[in-house]
Amino acid sequence: QVQLVESGGGLVQAGGSLRLSCAASGRTFSSYYAMGWFRQAPGKEREFVAAKSWSAGRTYYADSVKGRVTISRDGAKNTVYLQMNSLKPEDTAVYYCAAAREFVTYLPGAYEYDYWGQGTQVTVSS
Repeated sequence: QVQLVESGGGLVQAGGSLRLSCAASGRTFSSYYAMGWFRQAPGKEREFVAAKSWSAGRTYYADSVKGRVTISRDGAKNTVYLQMNSLKPEDTAVYYCAAAREFVTYLPGAYEYDYWGQGTQVTVSS
């Protein structure tokens, strides 16, 4: 059974950094086409943050975070990371990790992903 578990969230001051982790079990990373990060703030729709397909060499970042976040992985640990720098109060949200088994046409599309984690809270104070 596939399971994605996020960690690394917390409370940070504006301008600070956090690194989120997503540990995957049940399948190895090589069996996923793409991994992504999404977020949902209170009262708002879930929105795309970042995604990457290592096999296809495709990376996509939301305009709102471009230049401030980096998605990476450690294959040996079956873990995907989201490094977030220069955090802003508007980055406050629950962050979710997602995985797609098959080819993804549109990396930012939440509907493209098959598996989701439970989320980790990120709160940025001003």
